[in-house]
Amino acid sequence: MPKKRFSPEQIVTMLRQIEVTMGQGKSAQIACREAGISEQSYYRWRKEYGGLDLDQARRMKDLEKENGRLKRLVADLSLEKQVLKDIASGNL
Repeated sequence: MPKKRFSPEQIVTMLRQIEVTMGQGKSAQIACREAGISEQSYYRWRKEYGGLDLDQARRMKDLEKENGRLKRLVADLSLEKQVLKDIASGNL
């Protein structure tokens, strides 16, 4: 069975739904089962998205994507710089 990916907005909504269910006296295990996720996912998501609003979660994911892209760009440029240094010094 393929893993289902949830958007940050869906995760925040699901966390709120589970919190409401737990507020009605149900355990975390039952609330997670009703939401269709594992208890482990719930606690991981709560740690990552706990106090965020929908727009904050979306912005955080966008910033994480941009950060990853910039890290790859820096790595490529650093490698290119090192190759040029080696060529200039005659090590190749």
